[in-house]
Amino acid sequence: MRFASLGSGSQGNCLIVDTGDTRLLLDCGFSTRATIEKLARLGISPEEIDGVLVTHEHSDHIAGVFRFACRFGIPVHLTYGTHAAAPRGKTPLPECRLIDSHDIFAIGSLEIHPFPVPHDAREPVQYAFSNGKHRLGVLTDSGSITQHIVDVLRVCDALVLECNHDQAMLAASGYPIQLKRRIAGNYGHLDNRQSASLLRQIETQQLQHIVAAHLSEQNNRPQLVVKALASALNCAEDWIGVAGQENGFGWRQLF
Repeated sequence: MRFASLGSGSQGNCLIVDTGDTRLLLDCGFSTRATIEKLARLGISPEEIDGVLVTHEHSDHIAGVFRFACRFGIPVHLTYGTHAAAPRGKTPLPECRLIDSHDIFAIGSLEIHPFPVPHDAREPVQYAFSNGKHRLGVLTDSGSITQHIVDVLRVCDALVLECNHDQAMLAASGYPIQLKRRIAGNYGHLDNRQSASLLRQIETQQLQHIVAAHLSEQNNRPQLVVKALASALNCAEDWIGVAGQENGFGWRQLF
């Protein structure tokens, strides 16, 4: 199993998970043209995608989902609440398969474990993926760490983890006070300290990869993220990956 990011941040998010015979996108916050170009850089064509999973209805995660899926005849998997709240515009809806945020399901050779997260959306979820041998956990767009999140992500071989902001940088920023409260609130986004705290609550001995994601370009810095996560894992700082807005990150292989 391998995974890569087409881009990560407030301007758009998309992750791809590939087992060789099953390829899934997680979110698609980019235009169809940009998504095709980004996939090509990874050596993937849209026709190879077997499904799109959606975490929630915010535009940086869903803006390109329906148009891309309609063009290439790809089914979309999302919760009832996300389906109800998703902006539709004039784009025809693709095949939508509604999921329960607590029910494990399968697409091809991938077992998918959705789990609810505290975020200011209708019915937001994140996902863990397993091919029977390895497990990838993904956690972004969560304002706090619940015990259920800890339980789902307790044993993973790879983790893509939100490190949205540095507390001090957000507090000192020029953002309006209400926006600051939203971001830092229990239904906002994880800061570096919270993400490091999660790593101290799960088993990390078998982690092959950890990649920080959804960094704020205004209120965080990669070096702050790397320092916080490396300290929590007691590992070298150069072992921590950081996803970028423009290019995400390249293929990460699980062995």
